[in-house]
Amino acid sequence: MENNHDIDKKFNEASKMLEEPETFPAFEKVWRTVEERLDKKEDQKRIIPAWIPYGIATSLIIGLGAFYFLDKKENTAPEKPLIVNNRAGDQSKNTIQKIDSTVASEIRKETSVQKKPNQSIIAYDIPPVEMMQPPVVASLYNEIPHLVSNYPEVSNERTTNIEEVVMTGYGLKKSVQKVTGSVTTVRSESIMQQNSVSNALQGRVAGVQIAQEGSRRQKSDQIATTFDNINRGYLNEGEISVRGMSTLNNTDNPLFIVNGEVVDRTYFSSLDPKKIKNVQILKGADATSLFGTQGANGVVVVKTKRLSKKEKMRMKQLQEENKQVQQDIPVVTNESYDTFVENPFELTKNQPLSTFSIDVDNASYSNVRRMINNGQTVDKNAVRIEEMVNYFTYDYPQPKNDQPFSINTEYNEAPWNPDHKLLKIGLQGKNVPTNQLPASNLVFLIDVSGSMNEQNKLPLLKSSFKVLLDQLRPQDKVGIVVYAGSAGMVLAPTSAKEKEKIIQALDHLQAGGSTAGGEGIELAYKLAQENFVKNGNNRIIIATDGDFNVGASSTSDMQTLIEEKRKSGVFLTCLGFGMGNYKDNMLETIADKGNGNYAYIDNLQEANKFLGKEFAGSMYAIAKDVKIQIEFNPKYVQSYRLIGYENRRLKNEDFANDTIDAGELGSGHTVTALYEVIPVQVKSEFLPKESDLKYSRSESSENFAGELATIKFRYKKPDGDSSREISQTVTNSNAKIYGASPDFKFASSVAWFGLVARDSHLIKKKDLSEIENLAKQGKSKDEEGYRSEFIRLVESYKTIQK
Repeated sequence: MENNHDIDKKFNEASKMLEEPETFPAFEKVWRTVEERLDKKEDQKRIIPAWIPYGIATSLIIGLGAFYFLDKKENTAPEKPLIVNNRAGDQSKNTIQKIDSTVASEIRKETSVQKKPNQSIIAYDIPPVEMMQPPVVASLYNEIPHLVSNYPEVSNERTTNIEEVVMTGYGLKKSVQKVTGSVTTVRSESIMQQNSVSNALQGRVAGVQIAQEGSRRQKSDQIATTFDNINRGYLNEGEISVRGMSTLNNTDNPLFIVNGEVVDRTYFSSLDPKKIKNVQILKGADATSLFGTQGANGVVVVKTKRLSKKEKMRMKQLQEENKQVQQDIPVVTNESYDTFVENPFELTKNQPLSTFSIDVDNASYSNVRRMINNGQTVDKNAVRIEEMVNYFTYDYPQPKNDQPFSINTEYNEAPWNPDHKLLKIGLQGKNVPTNQLPASNLVFLIDVSGSMNEQNKLPLLKSSFKVLLDQLRPQDKVGIVVYAGSAGMVLAPTSAKEKEKIIQALDHLQAGGSTAGGEGIELAYKLAQENFVKNGNNRIIIATDGDFNVGASSTSDMQTLIEEKRKSGVFLTCLGFGMGNYKDNMLETIADKGNGNYAYIDNLQEANKFLGKEFAGSMYAIAKDVKIQIEFNPKYVQSYRLIGYENRRLKNEDFANDTIDAGELGSGHTVTALYEVIPVQVKSEFLPKESDLKYSRSESSENFAGELATIKFRYKKPDGDSSREISQTVTNSNAKIYGASPDFKFASSVAWFGLVARDSHLIKKKDLSEIENLAKQGKSKDEEGYRSEFIRLVESYKTIQK
């Protein structure tokens, strides 16, 4: 064309006169009509009116002019480089070739993109970090990342706060590291035949589990109805789980990518199957190499056919509605905790004695940790302060002579109430070498009911028991009993040296049915008694979410059953799993009444702690029915109260009664108790009102040389029926908190945190920063890192409270 130069000149002059090119007024209406008719062409053929081709041609010419000027305007200020993907396409079909050669050349120069045969550009914008859960997608499939300075379809939003960037490069390598991964593709034909993505994936892709919405027992009708309304008649997809490296934690959803954009599950479920071109499932190394840690649970990559503008707007609106629904609907849970009132202050001259049973359980701490890590509101009845304090071990000396435990006390300031004091009482169980531990007769009692069909229940349970198996010796035996609608024996008592046989029995377990917990307990005790080892460690380990609903299922029924069974000499360990329908009150009752202990397993790390590192203390009792009774001297103690142990308090006369059940102490275990003391002559708002007594002595006439209190302990040997008593005195002192031991500081910080979480009305200071600082002072060596974890937990709780 001879007038190319003039045309270009006129275009430039026009661009200076107009800030933004305008289309004719009816352009949007015409274009919308064209798109709707194109979308319907698959369903029926219609005769196109004669004016439509002219309208399309006019729209293309005006649109091309707008593209030219917009592209010219945008390229005057080049944007920052952006990570994009490059994929193959066909140059021969490129519409740019149909444009005048001069204009086409200018466009190629402006975009600075060199097209190669079989290549096209796909660009991904980076959302703000506060909205970005998955990492930035730097590459898809086997595509090579590129840097491009400008591209017309790229959004102008940018952020420098990138949480994670994963880049995969390809080239020559001298050595190749072996990794495991897989990629499976399901084409549109299969999806169309099944009319559902989930049906097309089910059975075709290894390691993919699809739970249909109707099978999820715990989802509320309100949430289900709301999401059905949002789905608007499209796919009612099930919940897809791709088994990966992180499926044992609470965040086990796969990553969903639709046309290169990260979307949520609801968006994916709402796609019309007719619009899906193919679906790829990436697992293992193939997923993590492209998508980083967010791909550890697998990645579902969807490519769709061309979506109309109307369809895109509908999907965008769906995402916004889904976000609003998630914000508006509260989390529905059916967890159960016993309600209790914290111990009050007692007047020493009216009640100088305090008696309670020791508690070695630590379930409360790991359960509260789960709530905080999940961003939930902490149920105050889930906070049992003694269990939180006893989750941690303390540096107490080993017992001397033939005593099963040593007694350790420390008296210092109470950090949460100025002018008050705190008495710490610590027991250290004797460490029994592994080769001297008695042979074990263990029965695994496993809940395989339908409520256990969650990744953080039965699969985590299996992994936890495998940790326990690693600690056993050939002389130890393991039997397996399961219960759902009924109970049955899966594995007869088998030597631990046949580890593969035991693991195979565990791996074959599947969840389904109702929960006959009472029947399961009956059968487990029967099996344990039939294989009873004299002078050995006979123990049932029950693993469940505590949701019993068949037969003996109420808390009182289970308490009566367990109290009867504990006479057999078989001890009990309760392991709690899961959330949503978790029955803490049931498991705590079973453990307390069955000569047992209780732990909550929220992840594999907790299983390693309780069943691995603390195996001997958790599984081997060195003393049972351990009771503590303390008598305070009214000369120094005006009032006192026991911190925690609300459901472990005993009557004073029960201390010497050997028929009264109390707690067990394991090999190497530590137990800590705290008393808050109001010294004499201290005026406190928490001091109980004094009653005038006519006959009781108000003061002691004897001089006890500065004794603050006398502590008595009673215990039985694991196979004994009569108790023994030892005692120790505590001396009064005026020590200050800055001189306290690291153990005192840390134990008091944990108790302080528990009092704040319970919203105690008996403390003045509730500043979480002060709790955090005190815990840091008591961190000490912390070789296992548990104290550091507590400090981080306090920091997390601070954000929830804001």
